[in-house]
Amino acid sequence: QVQLVESGGGLVQAGGSLRRSCAASGRTFSNYAMGWFRQAPGKEREFVAVISWSGGNTYYAHSVKGRFTISRDNAKNTVYLQMNSLKPEDTAVYYCAAAPMIGDSMAIATISYDYWGQGTQVTVSS
Repeated sequence: QVQLVESGGGLVQAGGSLRRSCAASGRTFSNYAMGWFRQAPGKEREFVAVISWSGGNTYYAHSVKGRFTISRDNAKNTVYLQMNSLKPEDTAVYYCAAAPMIGDSMAIATISYDYWGQGTQVTVSS
């Protein structure tokens, strides 16, 4: 089992920044690719960003590329999502998730992720 606890959500004006954190406990954190997803009201949960277990590989949704940065600190069992130049359309509940991976692989489909954080609201006002 892996437990994921998120922090760092909130309300911000358009153009502002937020940093999300997700702390993991339980099984070895470094065996998992870590992803961020979001879900807006009335919409399906969508992929935002993923980082491989080593931190050497990352991949972003087109809508956030160049504005968001995912990183991880395996010594602290924590993954981060730095969100810059936020837009009202970024408003959603954001979730971190852990996917067991072989090697330095990554995944963007929700079905690949075994463990999920509790989700935290991010609201961007215009």
